[in-house]
Amino acid sequence: MNVFPVILCGGSGTRLWPMSRGGYPKQYLKLTGSDTLVQQTVRRLHGIQNVAAPIVITNNDQRFLVADQLRGMEVVPSAIVLEPVGRNTAPAVAAAALLAVESDPDALLLILPSDHVILADDVFAAIAATARDIAASGSLVTFGIEPAKAHTGYGYIRSGKPLAGTDGAWHVEAFTEKPDAATAERFLADGGYYWNSGMFMVKASVYLDELSRFEPQVIEQVRLSVAGAKRDDDFVRLEAQAFEASPNISIDYAVMEKTERAVMVAARGLKWSDIGSWSALAEISEKDADGNSLHGDVLIDSVSNSYIRAEHRMVAAIGVEGLVIVETADAVLVAHAAQSERVKKIVERLTAMGRRESVTHRKVIRPWGSYEGVDQGERFQVKRIVVNPGASLSLQMHHHRAEHWIVVRGTARVCNGDQVLLLTENQSTYIPVGVTHRLENPGKIPLELIEVQSGAYLGEDDIVRFDDHYGRVPAAL
Repeated sequence: MNVFPVILCGGSGTRLWPMSRGGYPKQYLKLTGSDTLVQQTVRRLHGIQNVAAPIVITNNDQRFLVADQLRGMEVVPSAIVLEPVGRNTAPAVAAAALLAVESDPDALLLILPSDHVILADDVFAAIAATARDIAASGSLVTFGIEPAKAHTGYGYIRSGKPLAGTDGAWHVEAFTEKPDAATAERFLADGGYYWNSGMFMVKASVYLDELSRFEPQVIEQVRLSVAGAKRDDDFVRLEAQAFEASPNISIDYAVMEKTERAVMVAARGLKWSDIGSWSALAEISEKDADGNSLHGDVLIDSVSNSYIRAEHRMVAAIGVEGLVIVETADAVLVAHAAQSERVKKIVERLTAMGRRESVTHRKVIRPWGSYEGVDQGERFQVKRIVVNPGASLSLQMHHHRAEHWIVVRGTARVCNGDQVLLLTENQSTYIPVGVTHRLENPGKIPLELIEVQSGAYLGEDDIVRFDDHYGRVPAAL
């Protein structure tokens, strides 16, 4: 009986802005070590017995981020499933369950959010082993976190009768949505309440049966969507029309709150956090003698109880206390730690203003590598482009801009109209408006070049694509 990890990677990021953004949410960031949160989630699976390659659920916009980060770990997933629209966790897990039972009719699903931090991987493996044995008998297991305080940002699970023959597992008596402060305090005083972690272990066939019982429209539409899915390269693209017709509902609402099979294991000692704010990240970060957590090129004098992070430039702070300071290439956040959850208000305002800083970073990841804005002005902009070894951009043309490429590292093969050029360091070429062109890296090291664009319109949607290796729509670079 194999355990198929289901890693939930969809969604957008706002609570850890300016690092986490709509198009680059927190699961793809290195916030607590040398790995991103997605990579930490995958590495955590190594201690689990009979574990299959993960099934990753994400969306079309983030597909190359997921694939690139797994490739960087030399992990080949069972599938990267692309949701055409967000429909919450119940339909996503149903799609994973249908794919898992194709490989193993007795498959177990270990359902994991990709954006949580667990600092005790050995404890996680032991808890997962307990959950696996319980789920194999037909129970739907949820992981409950022993509450450290009366938190109002989490849902709660009320434990019922102990599960016979186990230690640290109970039948679930009730699920409670995020409570107000007074209710959370009462839960903590009464005992027997646990935070709902959003992690589950279920037998795929049992989950599908229970979903058919309680939410038949979900399973009906997801079955149609999986049956009509298209597979290309690393991805399973769910059929859009059927998936869009599924109700938008979480696994908690759809199944866990209704089934008689719900069981909770107490996930004690995990050192778990969903890092829902900068202050939450600061709580689990290493601190100096003055209570400061410093990351990057940071200089301080008379600073205490602050979280300061420098991603691109040196940050200096003097005589401050209880602040969150986060610097990125194009935005800086300064907030009182107690107010850091209000960063979502800033993101809402940026979105309403149409500012790209709510969605993308200055550096943008693409399947072939990345590009980063260096400078821009009236009728021009400058970018730094990195193309991975063996990768190429699409064969394309622009109506409104010309481009000048200067190679600073590596080797470029350039299709420029009827010419095919091989360029090395310090060599360049000019692409006039309306000329079909393609950039490739035939070498073994990353290709780095500076691109100078000039013209009346410099938007990324000024692309006519003729051929592309990555199955992208014409207007996506």
